[in-house]
Order: sequence, then structure tokens, then C-alpha cells
Amino acid sequence: LWTKDREGARQQRAARAAAASPVAGPPEATGASPDDFTRTLLAALEQLLTRADTRAHEGLLTFKDEAAYRRFLARAQKSGLTILGQLDALRTVRVHYDAFSALRGDLLQNAGDYAGVSANYVMTIPGPLAKDPRPDIAAVPFGNRALEYLGVDSTSAARATWGQGVTIAVLDTGIAPDTTFGANRLRYFDIGLGTVAGNGSEDGHGTAVASLAAGAAPDAPGVAPAANLLSIRVTDAAGTSDLFTVAQAILAATDAGAKVINISLGGYATSSALDAAIAYAGDHGTVIVAAAGNDQAAQLAWPAADARVVSVGAVDAAEQQVSFSNAGLQLQITAPGYGVQSAWLDGQRATVDGTSISSPLVAGAIAAVLSQNPTLTPQQAWQILQQTTSDAGAPGDDPDYGHGILNLGWAMNRNDPTRVDTAVSSHYYDAANHAMDFVVQNRGALAVTGLTLAIDAAGAGSTQPVPPLAAGATYVVKVPVDPAALAAAGSMKFVTQLVNPTGLIDAVPANNRRSSVLSALPPPK
Repeated sequence: LWTKDREGARQQRAARAAAASPVAGPPEATGASPDDFTRTLLAALEQLLTRADTRAHEGLLTFKDEAAYRRFLARAQKSGLTILGQLDALRTVRVHYDAFSALRGDLLQNAGDYAGVSANYVMTIPGPLAKDPRPDIAAVPFGNRALEYLGVDSTSAARATWGQGVTIAVLDTGIAPDTTFGANRLRYFDIGLGTVAGNGSEDGHGTAVASLAAGAAPDAPGVAPAANLLSIRVTDAAGTSDLFTVAQAILAATDAGAKVINISLGGYATSSALDAAIAYAGDHGTVIVAAAGNDQAAQLAWPAADARVVSVGAVDAAEQQVSFSNAGLQLQITAPGYGVQSAWLDGQRATVDGTSISSPLVAGAIAAVLSQNPTLTPQQAWQILQQTTSDAGAPGDDPDYGHGILNLGWAMNRNDPTRVDTAVSSHYYDAANHAMDFVVQNRGALAVTGLTLAIDAAGAGSTQPVPPLAAGATYVVKVPVDPAALAAAGSMKFVTQLVNPTGLIDAVPANNRRSSVLSALPPPK
């Protein structure tokens, strides 16, 4: 889900569609005999295990209880199955078979022992997937200003302690040593793929991700520069990973004490092993943050597609959803993900794109909130970020932006009664009702009264009063748009200026003004 440069991002926007898994009901529902039903299921399983997006001749087997698990471990070799890896806490094994008949034989003879069987799906940069139709945008890069956009003063002495006492695990290509990580904050855990980042074109990805979460250098700054980092390499020499390896790394990171796990890769299939690993992390108080995917798809990649995972999409410096960013009802939040400066291999600095870049900014933000108040759980820290997002796109939650755009300045100052931040949060065209929605948001800790919104709608000016806004509340001002006039003009420009009452000093006056251009849809051919 990543690329080092924007040209690479454009070339990799498509993703592989998950073929629909065959589903069969019980024999009595299908009218088939038990033997026919079993043969049908085994044929479907063999088809799934040989998909192009799986590890060849591998399966993930989960057992119903500890006794069943131990029985399998004792008989595996005799059954013609080679154990490649074990997740004892999940009673799950990764096996290799030379012929499907070996796995089929064990399934038939020991069906009562099994709780689940799945392919070991690959997690990597996906192939072609049906794109979600979206208008092209002129994306605006962040450069080295992503933290500033998030409301962070990178020169503040207080920021130096953000993340202190919190470990962020980075499940990726491995993290290369870099000055941005300082001394004694970075450690490694080997799950069998080594700890050293490779030297391939994408092997700097893990270093970039880590620097955005917890970098301290001015030219590669991260959100939580005092956090500890745990690097777990999950990619092989070809740059690919799989469901078993990611599940194994989630368990290892959780057991090692990580309170935040960042996963900036994914695929379009899941398994009971990944499901159980996500549950294991949650049961131990660890939050998983994952990239939504870079495939311009109306669905999220796994593990971001799991409802228990904090899924992250990408925006540019103009607060636009970047065209490659996956969307869907499961999307939780968005963050900078276009033209962002980060660390890379050999001490280099690179400009990177992708939801895989947005994800560590959210992971670092969770660590920052946790360090501010150690009595919070990681889940409570995430809820704070969720409640302090900048509303974007359609008013309220939506598939393109989730709860909104990460606003760390608001989150870290949420209890400061002296800080006022009112904003024009969004311009959104409500096509169904032929109206522009102008969203006003109170991002301070206290209620604000006496606001007015000055509107210039294609040269027609008006002023709208805004009712009292409670802390965190939004208000939508609707202005009708004449479809015929829009079609005739081709486009309309809208400018809004939020005016605070006299004496109220706004901490972020730049977000009180917003402009947008609404273009008419081309006529049907």
C-alpha cells in the first residue's frame, strides 16, 4: 500500500478484488447428501487455496480446543503436512503440503478437531480492482509541514515528551537506524524474517512509517518523538507478507508490551487467524492502526477493514480526499498522506504518499494523547482523537473521511478553557437537494455565541447568524444552488468567512476562511 514517490502512487492505484468465497449451507438446506456436501466444501476449499493471491501449497489451520491442537501437532508429519509456524495462543498453525490430498485426508479423518481452515493470503501492494469513480483533483503536497497542519508546534518544548512511556510497534519492512530515532528508543523483534531492512526500492517504507510516528529530527519529524519503537519485519525479500505472518507479529508486539501497533500494508482477504490476533490485541489493551489502502476502491484492505481496527485514509494539504485513498463505511479517520517528507534508508529523506503514511500519524497521535494522561487506555486515547477530528466532506461521518481529519492540536488542548478555535470546516455540495453545505465547527473547550458566517456565493453576498455552538459541535448553513444557473456558468465559486464576536481571540484564524469551486457535471453523451 505504499510508494516512495507520487508517480509510483499513480501507477499503483488499482488493487486486486477478492474473489467471492463459495458458501454452502448445511446438507439439509442444500438437499445434498452429507458425502456430497463434504466433497463440495473440499472442492471449494481447494479452489481457494490455489488462488493467485495466496502462498502456494499453504493453509492456516485453527483447532477447536487445546487437546485437538496437540493431537494435530503430534500427527502432522505422518499426515504429510509440514508445520511452518505456530500461534499457540490462537491454536493456529501454518502448514505446507505437497498435494492437497494430504490436507483433505486429515480434514476428513479428524473433522471434529477443526475450528477453521483458510488460505494464507498475501498482504502486499494489490493488483487490479474496480475503481470507485471520483473526480480528478489537483492534490497539494505537505512537504515537511504535516505536523504544522495537524496543529502541532514542532518547536514546542512540551512536544518533546509526547509519547513518553508508550511503545509503538511498526509491522513493516523493518526500520533502518536513523538520527531521527535518537538513542535507546528503537528495538527489534525477529519473528523469522530478520530485523535488517533490505535495500530494495520499497524497503525504506518501514523507516518512513516509523519516522512519521515517532521521529525527532527537524527534517523527519514525527508526532510522538519520545515514544519507544518496536520494529517487527513482516515482509520477505520480495516485499510481500501474508496473513499468518501479520497475525504472528500482532501477537509478538502485544506480548512485548506495545500499546499501539501500526500496520501499513494489507490485502483483500482475511482469515480466522487474523481475526483472532486482532481480538488478542484488543483483549490485552492494544490498539491496532492500519492503512485503508491506496487503490481508489470503495472498500478497505484488511486488516483496516476490521471494525476493531483504526482505519486511516489520506488527505492532501488542501484537506481533499486524495484520489488513491480507499473509502468505505468502515473508514474511521483521515490524515496527511500526500507529498509528506519522512526518513528513508541510509539517512536519506524522501517524499512519500499513501494511506500507509497517514496511518503512523494517527498511531503517533494515540501515543501522544496517552503520554499526556497515563491513566487513559489506548482505546480511550483513540476515542479522544475521534471526538476531536476536523469535520470534512459531507457533514458528520462519511465514507470518504470517516469521523473526520486528525486534529492533534485540538486533541492535546481539548481541556484548555482559554483556547478558542472556531472554523469553517467544510464546503460540501448536496446534489440531492441542490444546495451547498457550509459546515461551521467549534474546536474549543467552551461554548461560543455570537458567530456569523459571511457568504459569497458566485458573487451574491449574504450573512448568516450561527446559533450558540457547544464545545465540539457543528452547524450547517445551507445555500440553494440553481442547477440551471450552474450548468450555464460551468462553475461557481463560493467563499465563506466566519466572524467571531468582538474580543474573542481565535487560536487558528486561518481556518475561519474557506473557498471552493463547484463545477457543473458534463452533459450525458
